[in-house]
Amino acid sequence: MSDALAVDAVGLTKTYGTLTAVDRLSLQVGQGEVYGVLGPNGAGKTTFLRMLFGLIRPDSGTLSILGRSWSRDGIRTLDGVAGFIESPKFYPGLTGRKNLQLLAGLDGGVSGSRIDEVLETVDLTARRYDKVGGYSFGMRQRLGVAAALLRDPRLLVLDEPANGLDPAGIRDMRALIKRLATSGLTVLLSSHDMAEVEDVCDDVTIMRTGSVVYHGSITALRERAPEQAHHLHTTDDDRTAQLATARGLEVNPADAGLAVRGPQAEIDALVAEVVGGGIALRALARRETPLEALFFMLTEPDTDQPAAELATTGARP
Repeated sequence: MSDALAVDAVGLTKTYGTLTAVDRLSLQVGQGEVYGVLGPNGAGKTTFLRMLFGLIRPDSGTLSILGRSWSRDGIRTLDGVAGFIESPKFYPGLTGRKNLQLLAGLDGGVSGSRIDEVLETVDLTARRYDKVGGYSFGMRQRLGVAAALLRDPRLLVLDEPANGLDPAGIRDMRALIKRLATSGLTVLLSSHDMAEVEDVCDDVTIMRTGSVVYHGSITALRERAPEQAHHLHTTDDDRTAQLATARGLEVNPADAGLAVRGPQAEIDALVAEVVGGGIALRALARRETPLEALFFMLTEPDTDQPAAELATTGARP
């Protein structure tokens, strides 16, 4: 294995008329990492992946993949790279195995045992002779991963792999990505779901309207996240708000109750004080996780706190 970065993007910019889809994006993905590119719809994630696959060219900036670049190496830039953008498509009237056989033929062909191997990797062995038209959306997503793995890639690129899946499908996709990561494969995935990225990624780039608002590790991001928020509703929310404020908790009105943010120990003590004081508790539930709250602060345009104050921007040194 070479020492080259799996992905080395510096100052990538892509515009469409007056729209800047990607604005001076720089990020570096080391080999063996699971790296997330996170942001809401329209943040520029898919545009970046299209540049990576050579489907579009940047207006400025440089991009190398496993030590190769489109300007110097042409189609060989994708040697060792596989994946999909948006949802993978298959022939619904053919079986999963036959679809993979046809796709492998476009790449020069592989052995039948290799096809069976990748189907086993994505837990589709039992359905390999079923027509894809009968597959669930999650199964088709996993078949897309199997198709990418046929190339035995060093870099696997997945665009919103859990998008549109039900909870069981999300669980299965996350488990699959974790298994692939243990093999030493580099995985670059885009997502708009902080929980997905937090669960599987080592490092993350967060984007908003084409620009980077955070580069760094998930661990460092957690250190910048606000305290956990809870939704709290009682028979006397005004008195509860007074008690919460006296404990130094952040309190804001919320639908049918209060949004209370602060250390978990203080939240627990507040609940005990409220109940002990004869106020009945009607509802208590966690709101978004601290990382989800930070994600919204970083990516929502009407946030009261500037992104620079919430997270450090900059490419890996």
